Amino acid sequence: VQLQASGGGLVQAGGSLRLSCAVSGSSSYTFGMGWFRQAPGKQRELVATISRYGAINYEDSVKGRFTISRDNAKDTVYLQMNNLKPEDTAVYYCYARLKPTSGNLDDYWGQGTLVTVSS
Repeated sequence: VQLQASGGGLVQAGGSLRLSCAVSGSSSYTFGMGWFRQAPGKQRELVATISRYGAINYEDSVKGRFTISRDNAKDTVYLQMNNLKPEDTAVYYCYARLKPTSGNLDDYWGQGTLVTVSS
């Protein structure tokens, strides 16, 4: 099972980006999904999570600017980021808690996608 993230890039402050992350590989059942980020010199922090049935949690600094969603049929999670600020600059990692058909429930991480917001 792999998580493939895409959508990062360079954007000016006030701009928008949309991140996507798809589960691929062997058949699996996905529970929670979400996004974390890690800025240079800082610890990885939670950005947003979404349960299989749509329960959502956001980190305080992104509330009202970021929107997380998912498509269970496509096993994909999205993060729409609006009104980006320089302090949003980080490597963004997608996450999924899933159970492969032939394996145990576990946490999986994507490879990370860099988001750079210029002032």
